[in-house]
Amino acid sequence: MREGERVTPLELFFDLVFVLALTQCTALMYHHPTWEGLAQGMLVLGVLWWSWTGYAWLTSVVDPEEGAVRIAMFAAMASFLLVAICVPEAFDSLALEFALAYGAVRAAHIALFILASREDPALRRSTVGLAAGTAIGVRLLLAASLFDGLAQAAVWSLALFLDMAEPFFFGSEGWKLVPGHFAERHGLIIIIALGESIVAIGAGAEASLTAGIAAAAVLGVTVAAALWWTYFDVVALVSARRLARAPEGRERNELARDSYSYLHFPMVAGIVLSALAFEQAVHHGGDPLDSVNAAALFGGTALYLLGHVAFRWRQVHSLSRQRSLAALGAILLYPVALHVPALLTPALVLVLLCVLIVYEVTRFAETRERVRHELARGQVPAALAEIARMSE
Repeated sequence: MREGERVTPLELFFDLVFVLALTQCTALMYHHPTWEGLAQGMLVLGVLWWSWTGYAWLTSVVDPEEGAVRIAMFAAMASFLLVAICVPEAFDSLALEFALAYGAVRAAHIALFILASREDPALRRSTVGLAAGTAIGVRLLLAASLFDGLAQAAVWSLALFLDMAEPFFFGSEGWKLVPGHFAERHGLIIIIALGESIVAIGAGAEASLTAGIAAAAVLGVTVAAALWWTYFDVVALVSARRLARAPEGRERNELARDSYSYLHFPMVAGIVLSALAFEQAVHHGGDPLDSVNAAALFGGTALYLLGHVAFRWRQVHSLSRQRSLAALGAILLYPVALHVPALLTPALVLVLLCVLIVYEVTRFAETRERVRHELARGQVPAALAEIARMSE
């Protein structure tokens, strides 16, 4: 079993492949700027996310740098790389190859969990349930390669739903995790997703630099910084301590499953959608964004903020009204984006996020400082109570 709560260098190395997968998801949607392309990108991202979070659970149980596990992780990385390469054509010419490579990634995951559960009957039962769900999901993806259009998307959706619903069917009592490691791993993946949004801006510039592109690049980085602030200023600190204090077993496992495995997905998806729109904004320049890319930008921002709302509710059963209103504001800005130059749209998002941050920092200044100091001193119950009482 794993010892220590820090993320290892090999885990960070493994996540580099996920960086490519995120970039490829953005590329898929960029080259298919339609509602269908947007839906395909989100389905692929969901499949990739569920695979990645499975490895986050795995490396919270086993030391990925120990003995043969290290070799197995390298093999999984190679398979994940093949999956990432297939992403742009996952619904077309490389549909079968994508499914086969994805099956190899999941097979390695299950095999390592079986090894880790040799002396733990409860973990073994949970692993057997996971293997059953995984087998169904992979077979459906293989079957989906035989179809196209709406039928293919429907089979993909079913595969993703059944795979992600598996923890509800087979229970959560047997899983193990190291709270600090698990929370840090998901925090790092938020940073990776934000990094992808910055990469997208550079890709949209296409090796040229004008005053408009420079302004859009600065705005894009500032928006990424604002998204970073909304997560890491207080949310990441509180959620990590909350997970660590949860009783070991079913309660902690379900909190980790809901808060991280499920509710971090809309955050990552929102960032990826925003990254797509940033790239398109730089490319379109003075022309307005079309309806699909405008929806990606403001819908992605709303999705990210609503992920925060649901995350907070699951953690401390308190509703963040200001973030809910900010998400609504992002949706209401959608029609505006259809009539202003594309390079100005990141500025609209930035203003929205800055208003939110300034409001929270000033309105809850004393509470925010108490929360951060109480967490630093290990006074977690008091910090959670403060968070729950913050006027939304």
